[in-house]
Amino acid sequence: MDVEHVIGAPHPRLRPFVTRYGGYRMRTEPGVHRGLPSRSLTLVVTLDGTVDLPQGRFATLCGGLHDEAVLITHDGFQHGIQCSLTPLGARAFFGLPAAELSGTSVGLDALDAPAAELRERVQTATTWTDRFAALDLVLGRLLRPVEQQVEVAWAWQRLAEGVPVGEIAAEVGWSRQHLTSRFAAEFGLTPKVVARVMRFERANRMLRGQRRPTLTEVAAACGYTDQAHFNRDWRALCGATPTEWIAAELPFVQGSETEQGAELSP
Repeated sequence: MDVEHVIGAPHPRLRPFVTRYGGYRMRTEPGVHRGLPSRSLTLVVTLDGTVDLPQGRFATLCGGLHDEAVLITHDGFQHGIQCSLTPLGARAFFGLPAAELSGTSVGLDALDAPAAELRERVQTATTWTDRFAALDLVLGRLLRPVEQQVEVAWAWQRLAEGVPVGEIAAEVGWSRQHLTSRFAAEFGLTPKVVARVMRFERANRMLRGQRRPTLTEVAAACGYTDQAHFNRDWRALCGATPTEWIAAELPFVQGSETEQGAELSP
């Protein structure tokens, strides 16, 4: 097994819309990889091969927010860059709300993005730093002015801070039902589901870290009521229990949440 992960930071002007670049090069046994739910949309540019999903095969793609694992079939070799987009990035780069991509993945060419140019620039670059710089260049050209919906953006931020949905609705002066409707229209998922995904994401990041805590420690730190609750939620979002996921997937993603050993873009 040969696994390489390299983390890069996007150009400062892109950071409200892209949180990070993740370069990967993995040679493993053929199989199926789980793309896990997170608070980010996913933009992928392959350097070799394609990303093979139930919707089709893609050399470049953007996937929206989702609340279950995306199954990715591979032949044992995966090589490319994954960009984590904020929901606002969907409007900034593609001129549409994140809700329009929720639960699905589409090729970048379907979003009127210069998919072929982007892939060619990334393939031509010889270092991860240069590849990340190519992403900065092309994504920077796509940027357009966006107007953020203040209340919905506030709700997203408060969810990330662990504030209950009912309390957030009171803060913005809306009923819980109205907040849910407006939130889902922008992001494609309800506040309750996004809060669940954010909690799952935090647990997943803890397990990927350099020091892996016990499952009991993770459950307690992330606010699950008990180990059974942790297992049920993880299975619903991941398609496997934490123990099953650790055995099948953790060797391929270990350390991918850190910047150790990465060539960081300027």
